[in-house]
Amino acid sequence: DAAAQDAARTRLIGIVFGLAAVVMWALYFVYAREAAQTGLKPIDLILLRYPVAALILLPWLIRKGLGDLGGVGWGRGVVVALFVGPLFLMFGAGGFHFAPLAHGAVMQPSIAALVATGVAILVLGEKLNAARITGIAMVLGGIALISLTGTTEAAPDAWKGHLMFMVAGGCWAGFTILVRVWRLGAIAATAAASVLSAIVVVPGVLLFGTFERLAALPIETLILQVTVHGLMAGVLAMVAYARSVAMLGVGSAALFPAVVPAVALILGIPLAGEVPTAPEWLGAVLATTGLAVALGGIPGMRRVGA
Repeated sequence: DAAAQDAARTRLIGIVFGLAAVVMWALYFVYAREAAQTGLKPIDLILLRYPVAALILLPWLIRKGLGDLGGVGWGRGVVVALFVGPLFLMFGAGGFHFAPLAHGAVMQPSIAALVATGVAILVLGEKLNAARITGIAMVLGGIALISLTGTTEAAPDAWKGHLMFMVAGGCWAGFTILVRVWRLGAIAATAAASVLSAIVVVPGVLLFGTFERLAALPIETLILQVTVHGLMAGVLAMVAYARSVAMLGVGSAALFPAVVPAVALILGIPLAGEVPTAPEWLGAVLATTGLAVALGGIPGMRRVGA
């Protein structure tokens, strides 16, 4: 009985960590869209995210050893930073200047999952099964539905945002694949990417950029954006997700990112004032369900997490 209670408690805590990661990732999408609407540029969000995350994670990285960048290695760290550093945020946040919240929140994680799945099948030798095929078809259907209804008179350049979201999703897929192939810890990889990105970003902005847009923000808005992008999306979401993986196993924890699009759309109604259209809701539900189905059909996933 005691063992069963401990297992149940561990599972409950793992679920709480997973849901916390979902909410923080969803808030990133919501406030990236709000930042675009209030005139902030992607470089502003890059400046909010990586230096803040680097300051938080640098002590951890030093404790683990700067000589090999916390076990990641400097060469691998540079490659990881290319995928989830400023380039990722430049496209992921920049797309919201052209397309609404629903499009970015659905397309980025969906494309990331599709690209990672394709590489796993074509390069890593994983097999397709019925669940995976069904899930992929649903995701593609959801993306198509949103894309086809996206370019309207109100957003004539939505297709530009779609392309940027796809690049951002591809970047995240590359990060996911590298973490898996190189067997990197999620926190270690995030710390390495954040510190290396900050080393590039801070001098670059000091030399060529400006702080005018950030300085013009009301202090409460600035604190909120720093909290969401630097603390939550940059650090806490990854830590919470890593804890959920440790407590629930890879197979169960992998389902949490699948529900991020739906949560982002729901939170976007009160926080960003964006109410998705019926086709956007349908596309989001289709893609979200497809992600869950596809992730549930990954061969050996639950065995790895056991």
